[in-house]
Amino acid sequence: MLSRVAANLYWLSRYIERSDGILRMLKINYASSQDSLQQFSWAPVIKIYSGLDEDTIRSMEFNSREVLLFMFSGKENPNSISNIITLARENARSVQDHIPKDLWQCLNEYYHLVKDKRLIYSLRRDDPTSVLDELIKQVMLYYGIAEVTMERGEGRSFMNIGKYLERSIQSADILDTKLDVTNNDPDLLSGTSYLKYLLLSLGAYDLYLKTYRQGFDAENILELVVLNNDFPRSVLYSVNNIHRYFERLKSNKNIIEFKELSFLIGRLQSMIQYSTVDSIMQQGLHSYLALIKKELYRVGNTLNVHYFAYS
Repeated sequence: MLSRVAANLYWLSRYIERSDGILRMLKINYASSQDSLQQFSWAPVIKIYSGLDEDTIRSMEFNSREVLLFMFSGKENPNSISNIITLARENARSVQDHIPKDLWQCLNEYYHLVKDKRLIYSLRRDDPTSVLDELIKQVMLYYGIAEVTMERGEGRSFMNIGKYLERSIQSADILDTKLDVTNNDPDLLSGTSYLKYLLLSLGAYDLYLKTYRQGFDAENILELVVLNNDFPRSVLYSVNNIHRYFERLKSNKNIIEFKELSFLIGRLQSMIQYSTVDSIMQQGLHSYLALIKKELYRVGNTLNVHYFAYS
């Protein structure tokens, strides 16, 4: 497979996964803002998904509608849903011969839905939840079509590596931003409502209730989202799948590059696999997650250099 094709499939998948994470985060945080008895701050969400400076964040952090519009259609925001899906469509269009027709049509529908001015009006005037639900369903449709139509070859492996790399970075970012608040407001981590919405934003609420019977606890959430190998959005589950799909790319032609990247993925996998909640807390949650994210970015950069010919 040409490196250009592999790169387009990889980034197509990363952009779709990023849009899914943003939409779910916006939906849950909007619900949280409506239930909050105090003034709700969107600052953590803005910090995760934008590069805005502190002054700009402070100017909009309490305005739900403004944040939703900025995250959905903000032209100056590189991680707005509109910009991300435009990039995903451009990547898919350049490799139409390598993806099923049904998948291209689904992505094209998603793009035109995002560009529909009706959604902007609804975000300004109506209930934003219905708009976000409509978009989330389109993402789920995309994943379903990809699963049942995509050839089980190199292309799918690159797509899945991109998806799980993006997912692991997002989960680590959300935990780092949402759980590491003890320095500013330690009472938050004992609040049932705060922890519930944190789980919902990660899609972990139902599994948490089935796994832990003693109520909401920050350390249990950390264990579930980082170390649980059965939770599809956990960091460990995602890294295991990066390793799984990368192994399928091994060939005699790329053995040197394969060994280097395989070592990085294996080291990261072991680092997480042999961690415990106690060892993470001793090291410091922020330090631990920063190290995990650094290694994930290193995997992505090495993949760019050796497989996509990016420097």
